[in-house]
Formats: sequence, structure tokens, C-alpha cells
Amino acid sequence: MLTDRAKEILNGAEQKMQEAVLFLEEDLKTYRVGKANPSVFNSVMVNYYGTPTPVPQVSSVSAPDARTLTIQPWERNLIGAIEKAILDANLGFTPSNNGEIIRCVVPALTEDRRKELVKKAKTAGETAKVGVRNARRDAIDLLKKAQKNEGMSEDTEKEGEAEVQKITDRYVKNIDDTVAAKEKEILTV
Repeated sequence: MLTDRAKEILNGAEQKMQEAVLFLEEDLKTYRVGKANPSVFNSVMVNYYGTPTPVPQVSSVSAPDARTLTIQPWERNLIGAIEKAILDANLGFTPSNNGEIIRCVVPALTEDRRKELVKKAKTAGETAKVGVRNARRDAIDLLKKAQKNEGMSEDTEKEGEAEVQKITDRYVKNIDDTVAAKEKEILTV
């Protein structure tokens, strides 16, 4: 039977693992995979009165169709800065504007770009797994310290280690599934 301290350690580890998976999912959303997705601009920073600010925080970003993204800045004087930020971000878009709205036509992905994105997704998945494994290592260290210094029984410590391994396995599988789904999405022409 796990003690309250062991449960607290496990919950903390699970929360860190969950954060690693959420970070991976958010990162994968920014990959441009052939269809217009407004979240590709989440990491594009525009100089807004001297402060680097994400494009969605200074404009309205939408996808009117599967091949077009539109950005409507809240201040007209930002159009040039947003266009420059998009070009600097090297997303593969060539922005054009009509004085009020910036349009970006999403080009089809080349085979090389698809392979590059798959490799990038796998690397992001490995990084997330490292985060999960670090959370596992920290939890096991805390369990050992609790057994040594706080009087936790050895059985409880071993049970806690087994439980943290089960949680780790579940999150690693979740990461593998997430990356596999993104890989399938990227490779679908």
C-alpha cells in the first residue's frame, strides 16, 4: 500500500511527464504539413513597440481555405514588420498584402521537406521522452530519499518504483503514438 508521501512523489512525476507530452503536442502543431494551419505563426515573433511578440497576439490569424492563411494586424503599421517576421522565420511562405490583410499561400510540401519534418518530429519525440525519463529518475531518487530519511518502508519504496515505471511506460507509449500520428499526417500527400 502506497503512503501519502509516495503518492505525492508519483503525482509530481506524472505531472512533469504530462507537461513533456503537452509540450511535444504543442510543438508538433506548429509543423506546416501542406494544409493551412494558423498555429504555424505561434512561434513567429514580430517587433511590437520594442518587444518580441508572437504574431497571434498582435493580429487575427485565420485559414479561410485549405491553402491560404490570412493575418489581419490590429494596427495597420505592423503589416511590414509581420511580413518581415514571416520571411525571417523561414516557414516557406511568401507573404503578400493589400494594405489591410496579409495573405500567405501554403505551397505543397516537397518530398525532401516531408522527410525533414518527419526527422524533426522524431527528434522532438525523443526530447519529450528524455523529459519523461528525467521525471522518472527524479521520482525514484525522491522515493529512495524518503525511505532512507523519512522512514518509508522498503516495500513501499519498491512499490512506488514499480508504479513510476508503469506511468513512464504509459507516457512513452503516448509520445510514440503522437509522433507516429504526426509522421502519418506529414507523409500523407
